[in-house]
Amino acid sequence: MADLRLGPLLRYADGSSATVWVEASRPCTAEVRGAHGAHGESRTFQIAGHHYALIPVTGLTAGTAQSYEVLLDGTRVWPLPGSPFPPSVIRTPADGDPVRLAFGSCRWAAPPAGEEDPVGPDALDTLAAHIAADPDGERPDVLVLLGDQVYADETSKATRRWLAARRDLSDPPGNEVADYEEYTRLYYESWLDPEVRWLLSTVPSCMIFDDHDVIDDWNTSAAWLADMRATSWWRERLLSGLMSYWVYQHLGNLTPAELAADPLYAAVRETPDGTDVLRSFACEADAEPASVRWSYRRDFGRVRLLMVDTRAARVLDEGARSMLDPGEAQWLREQALDARGSYDHLLIGTSLPWLLPHLVHDAEAWNAALCRGERGERWARFGEDLRRRADLEHWAAFPPSFDALAELIAEAGSGAEAPATVSVLSGDVHHAYVAEPTWPKGEGPDARVFQLTCSPVHNAIHLAIRLGFRFGWSGAGRWLGRRFAGHGACPRPPIDWRRTGGPWFGNQLMTLTLRGRSARLRLEQARVVRGAGARLRTVAESELAP
Repeated sequence: MADLRLGPLLRYADGSSATVWVEASRPCTAEVRGAHGAHGESRTFQIAGHHYALIPVTGLTAGTAQSYEVLLDGTRVWPLPGSPFPPSVIRTPADGDPVRLAFGSCRWAAPPAGEEDPVGPDALDTLAAHIAADPDGERPDVLVLLGDQVYADETSKATRRWLAARRDLSDPPGNEVADYEEYTRLYYESWLDPEVRWLLSTVPSCMIFDDHDVIDDWNTSAAWLADMRATSWWRERLLSGLMSYWVYQHLGNLTPAELAADPLYAAVRETPDGTDVLRSFACEADAEPASVRWSYRRDFGRVRLLMVDTRAARVLDEGARSMLDPGEAQWLREQALDARGSYDHLLIGTSLPWLLPHLVHDAEAWNAALCRGERGERWARFGEDLRRRADLEHWAAFPPSFDALAELIAEAGSGAEAPATVSVLSGDVHHAYVAEPTWPKGEGPDARVFQLTCSPVHNAIHLAIRLGFRFGWSGAGRWLGRRFAGHGACPRPPIDWRRTGGPWFGNQLMTLTLRGRSARLRLEQARVVRGAGARLRTVAESELAP
């Protein structure tokens, strides 16, 4: 008999269909049965000895919610026996319904029950408990996870013990993950957390990777990549990272129509063991990053979400550095400008913030100039070392890409068909803030534009981060940043911006509520309440568009 090893994850849901992802213990037929007639089934496919299915569910009705169960070869495996949680449900939106979108990034797996959590309560665990306590109350319509869903380079004590039982940790990469099987351990540790497991079974999710899904500072520079490729372990780490990301995260990002047209998905499902097919795909993605598109688009009524790959799609040549390769940049432009009158809000999901504190922005632009050789070879070597040590690799470190995104946002947000808001959703920097850009007079968009940054969901927040980012937003920090920019002969950015909310530090989530052309933002932090455990507490709430 097949057992449910991981999942179910409710990934996609629209007014009439959904997809549910599962991992089983053996080959089987995975089936979803809804309480009011929804149904879907799919045979599992095999990767590296593991068995997965992404089940397309039909028979849904817009504006309704129905509980569901999962069966493997006809035997019910979900809900779990004795589960303390309410039934998992598939909610399908109706035209005109508000869209509630919760987002964040950077989540270490929560420790096992009963163990002290050194970084405080997990915001996803806390959100799950909040929804479970009032299953008919307000909940997100979609959860957007903006990177670092797993940490391949920062493993827990339990995972290190597991790794030590299967190989010698004195050999590289030591206590970091080395292959596909070890990646599966990370997902089990993270997604078998009871609260998170239930949350992901009942709230649809969109995901994109960031660096720690593979390794810190992934693709920060051409020199960095050359150094990594010279190691004995990097190639297997990267291929395993891309393969596991495709299975555990990327597939569920796609719509049923996109899945039906995906040749790789078809090829993997048509063979008894899809490992070699998927590995060949990962090899091609490593050799020719432009051959693969990890970015994707999701439409929620009149809300458009563009999730952008800012890791694998980079151009690293110092003479032509770009956050996005030409094909990726063109895709982003086409999706943002396509049928502009059909959406009221444009959301651009990028794990790395576009607008940073002014000191950090100018330091990254200065560093990029040094690495290009603007101040000579000696400064270039210093710049490369500093880039790696200080993680200087955001949009500001790719000045032409920063400018191009500003230009695209202005174009998408202008004219008679302009949306009410354009928001850049980001994480990565272990704090939260709101920033608003301004363009020179006569050049700005009609839409209101926001940088909305929220992290971590569950991670450490070091004192240096608190002090550094507070200073980075200050007048003194801005003055110092201009001195850096002057040394690198960096031109001023085409826009200015100011912080209008934050910085906030804690394990946290932001929620956007989009209703018609109005937009409201709420920031909630997971905090321990004496005698009541962890609770979500609203720290800030504001109207972005009335």
